[in-house]
Amino acid sequence: MPDITKIHAILREIYPDALCSLTWDGDPWRLLVMGMLSAQCTDERVNKVCPALFGRFPTVADMAAADPAEVAEYIRSCGFWRVKSENLVASARRVVSVFGGEIPTAMEDLLSLPGVGRKIGNLVRGDAFGLPGIVADTHCIRINGRLGFYPETLKDPAKVEKILDGIVPKEEQSDYCHRMVLFGREYCDARKPRCGECPVREECGRSKR
Repeated sequence: MPDITKIHAILREIYPDALCSLTWDGDPWRLLVMGMLSAQCTDERVNKVCPALFGRFPTVADMAAADPAEVAEYIRSCGFWRVKSENLVASARRVVSVFGGEIPTAMEDLLSLPGVGRKIGNLVRGDAFGLPGIVADTHCIRINGRLGFYPETLKDPAKVEKILDGIVPKEEQSDYCHRMVLFGREYCDARKPRCGECPVREECGRSKR
């Protein structure tokens, strides 16, 4: 198996900041919204859409009082906009009515919000609250499979999360996942990986086959 410590050390040097690609401005509610919008959509598109969305609905209370049809008009370019608009308003109403307007930190509470799965839950827990969690998005699943931590044919986010949770130190999980995204964009592209230039090729399971 590849050495996760060596891989992350190399990626830490290349991407020292390990910042989230979503510009959520330190507001957990905004991160939750942007995470929900990012499903089947690029972070770049979400970042373009959200200034106007948050300009109209700046707080969770504002979103809770919104008409989903109006919310939908702001997010049409994000894909699945009807479902997403319904989930955003429903989640906001639950945050206000059940959690006093504060984004919960417990995974089971986050999962009780419409449209929120473990990937988004772990993103919010890690970035907004500094808690451990593996964000098993497409970059994370693809790259770690290529590296050799599990078969490349494994595409189940829950299983990937469990495997990586057992090998990535808890305090590094959020940063590791962000670095996977950056690494995937620069080197480990889905269609045209730059294997010859890859900084972690010595630890990569695919390069050793």
